[in-house]
Amino acid sequence: MSETSETTERPQDQEPGEEGMNTIQRAQMLLDQDNAIAARVESGASPEEAIDSSNKEFGPQAHPEQVQIRVAKRAQMLKDGLEPYPVHLDVTETINQVRDRYDGKLEPGQETDDVVGIAGRVLFLRNGGGLCFVQLSSGDGTRIQGMVSKREIGADSLKRFKQLVDLGDHLYLRGRVVSSKTGELSVFATEWDIAAKALRPMPALHKDLTEEQRTRKPYLAMIADEKARDMVRHRSAAVSSLRRTFDGHDFMEVETPMLQTVHGGAAARPFTTHMNAFDIDLFLRIAPELFLKRCLVGGIERVFEINRDFRNEGADGTHAPEFTMLEAYQAYGTYDTIGDLTKELIQNAAQDAFGSMEVTLLDGQKYDFGGEWKQISMYESLSESLGEEITPETGKDHLRAIADKLGLEEEPAENHGKLVEHLWEHFWQDKLYEPTFVRDFPVETSPLVKAHRTKQGVVEKWDLYVRGFELATGYSELNDPVVQRQRFVEQAKMASQGDVEAMDIDEDFLEALGVGMPPAGGMGMGIDRLLIALTGASIRETITFPLVKPLA
Repeated sequence: MSETSETTERPQDQEPGEEGMNTIQRAQMLLDQDNAIAARVESGASPEEAIDSSNKEFGPQAHPEQVQIRVAKRAQMLKDGLEPYPVHLDVTETINQVRDRYDGKLEPGQETDDVVGIAGRVLFLRNGGGLCFVQLSSGDGTRIQGMVSKREIGADSLKRFKQLVDLGDHLYLRGRVVSSKTGELSVFATEWDIAAKALRPMPALHKDLTEEQRTRKPYLAMIADEKARDMVRHRSAAVSSLRRTFDGHDFMEVETPMLQTVHGGAAARPFTTHMNAFDIDLFLRIAPELFLKRCLVGGIERVFEINRDFRNEGADGTHAPEFTMLEAYQAYGTYDTIGDLTKELIQNAAQDAFGSMEVTLLDGQKYDFGGEWKQISMYESLSESLGEEITPETGKDHLRAIADKLGLEEEPAENHGKLVEHLWEHFWQDKLYEPTFVRDFPVETSPLVKAHRTKQGVVEKWDLYVRGFELATGYSELNDPVVQRQRFVEQAKMASQGDVEAMDIDEDFLEALGVGMPPAGGMGMGIDRLLIALTGASIRETITFPLVKPLA
């Protein structure tokens, strides 16, 4: 180990890592190794000679040998006056554009006088005597062959090409568009440059990445796996579609606070943080609902937001602690009208992202979002499953006895509503495969929802189930400040009894309701869950950069 890294002291708040090193010490050691390799190359050593010495000095904790040789090649480029990370290259066409223009139009061995400048990542490299072949890939996976010959670029340039270019590098080629003798569309280079030197090797493209690689290094999955790239594109297309549908219905997109003094808008456990400037504790947003409703009060009568939410709960195939949520509110709407809009949003997203309302899931199954969607009542469907009528008047003790008989665990701060939902989920949650609206929920579990127009003890709420999981939820929104205060007080009492998901009393929101909020329909849908529904992927696969537990 070099003198610099040996004498670097560990700050008191830094935990030691591998072999007793903390983060700063290890980073300094790797930097020392980079500099040592560069110094040896500058003094005349070959890249191979430079890393032989480096291995002896820095040991197994330092850069792997493949990284060292690439660091040495970077140093060699700088020594030779070549920029390993140039600011600008004369890229005249994308690989896709060249493919679109010439695919199927050239005979094997045919050459053109058309000169293009292209760039892409090196996925294949074969260095022959006087002719080298390289395969370049654009970001979306479109590939093209490059041909680099001594006849076109000269012996010295070809020698540098063989010495410096590695798999994974971003490479620029300028040359004529031709078809090889085997009929492969190619660019016959008269000029080449490294556009960005890759210091780490590529994953093996002929092998599937492990789940660990996919989640911890999603950029590798994007390079190696077409499905990973497709997921990013499908997600973008779906979100763009949602915005277009909202625009077609005259909705306005707004942004609401991510840091909040009172957590609310959903039944969820929040993350907490501290703001030094105000010396106050804050919550990361669990839902934008209460702020979007303030927009309704302010006269923005059709409003939506696509936002990041944070819930300090478990992580599984359909839950992530950080996720993207869509919420929308329409003045003078109801849970019926917002349900129609939700159906349109999802069907349009399927059509725009996949070209059809019938999508093909990752396992090859077909799933149809078209046609009319089924609707069932929570109380009626539960009564059907139990063989006895369950109503909002059914006592908590009787419901608990049923739950005990079924072997269902007792939940904290149980009430009638929680027990009804718990029992319903036992019978129905994973059985609703086709798109189904489950309607009319217990009032105890829906503190922000209007009471049903004709059913006592029930609120106008639906949950949309797709393929056995909840995709979206919708309400006729509560806008009576007195009833809302009563609901908040009941929630606060539940929190005092141990319900960590109960809401706080938000006096500022109650004051806003007092100014007058028009009757409205509202909905919420997880964007990640929408992609799960459209693709059959897990939530980690739909999130481009999922949160994972750091390695020890």
